[in-house]
Amino acid sequence: MAAPSLKPPERAAGRSEFRNQKPKSENQDESELLTVPDGWKEPTFSKEDNPRGLLEESSFATLFPKYREAYLKECWPLVQKALNEHHVNATLDLIEGSMTVCTTKKTFDPYIIIRARDLIKLLARSVSFEQAVRILQDDIACDIIKIGSLVRNKERFVKRRQRLIGPKGSTLKALELLTNCYIMVQGNTVSAIGPFSGLKEVRKVVLDTMKNIHPIYNIKTLMIKRELAKDSELRSQSWERFLPQFKHKNVNKRKEPKKKSVKKEYTPFPPPQPESQIDKELASGAYFLKANQKKRQKMEAIKAKQAEALSKRQEERNKAFIPPKEKPVVKPKEASTETKIDVATIKEKIKKSKNKKLGALTAEEVKLKMEADEKKKKKKK
Repeated sequence: MAAPSLKPPERAAGRSEFRNQKPKSENQDESELLTVPDGWKEPTFSKEDNPRGLLEESSFATLFPKYREAYLKECWPLVQKALNEHHVNATLDLIEGSMTVCTTKKTFDPYIIIRARDLIKLLARSVSFEQAVRILQDDIACDIIKIGSLVRNKERFVKRRQRLIGPKGSTLKALELLTNCYIMVQGNTVSAIGPFSGLKEVRKVVLDTMKNIHPIYNIKTLMIKRELAKDSELRSQSWERFLPQFKHKNVNKRKEPKKKSVKKEYTPFPPPQPESQIDKELASGAYFLKANQKKRQKMEAIKAKQAEALSKRQEERNKAFIPPKEKPVVKPKEASTETKIDVATIKEKIKKSKNKKLGALTAEEVKLKMEADEKKKKKKK
């Protein structure tokens, strides 16, 4: 009876050990699953993956503007050649102004029709054929961002769109280098072609620019991210501490009114009742006057006002006839006629000038000078 009673605990112990071991292996694999090895590429979709082909025909059509007609005529044979490699037909209708792509019986890749649709969309949005044909590659995607409805004011929209392009296209070029994407700004749309990670950044920058956030701020953060991505240790860490945080400054401050109304202190009591015209007349005594007396008083008040106005006007007119105050004339100081001449000093100056000899020294004078210099040197020794 003792033998069978020992077996169940062994099974239970085995189960508990298995449960404990399972999460360990999961924790080890999580980091491996999240990291993609460098240089890894998804295998291409070949005919062997779908030998029977597609069941039904799929087609897409898009319109193009009139100014693109001449360019599309030239490059359409190249478009057909590129799509025929993937067994997709392409037709150009110049009367309707449309481009159509459709699958054939030989088409084996089910997603190639979506890429062909993107190709004709990019061609319609003024993207060159050399750049648009890259969309047929597996690791390349595209994004057409509509910016026309983001800003209502037309002038403001044009300024912000120009801000995205930058002086001589420098801002757009910097964005292309940081995101590895080709960007084309045309009319009310921004077309971008490149890897998925780059397209995500391009969309963010474009939308922020149309929301009045300068693209230089986003370019700075992209440059920092690019440097941080090179470090293998920082890949799995948060980069928030390294990224700059720009504060929004409201430049256009609200204009303050010229006359500021000061609020009075609150009182629970109502304001005093204003005096009526009868009350004022009773206070001044005009209420008890007769009609002709009241009329005479009014006329006197009017005449007094008119006399004041006349006197003011007369004063203003008389101002023009009042002469300005002249500055006092300063008399120039008379030059002293008696000048003291020192005859003795003049004579000495003339004698000195006569003694001075002009020109080079004679041979005899030079010898005498040399002898005198030698005597001086000997005395010093």
